[in-house]
Amino acid sequence: MKDYIITYYLFINALALIVSGIDKLKAKHAKWRIKESTLYLLSFLGGSIGMCFSMILFRHKTQKRMFKMTIALALAMHVFILGFILCKELL
Repeated sequence: MKDYIITYYLFINALALIVSGIDKLKAKHAKWRIKESTLYLLSFLGGSIGMCFSMILFRHKTQKRMFKMTIALALAMHVFILGFILCKELL
């Protein structure tokens, strides 16, 4: 089961990073943007690490306090969930 979890988190975080990068590129060129709710959804589905990395790498949405707080909440939630799953698996 651990392999499936790792694969899932690698995939969802890579997807979040790519989608956020595309949104940043579209923002620079004043084109149609990806909805912020989509970025939130990706984060709460497990892509919060990828989203945090994109904020650092692309300097994307770093001025939006509510966005940063929501992504931090999603990250904390997934750290707790992963900790629970991995501890349960060890017992």
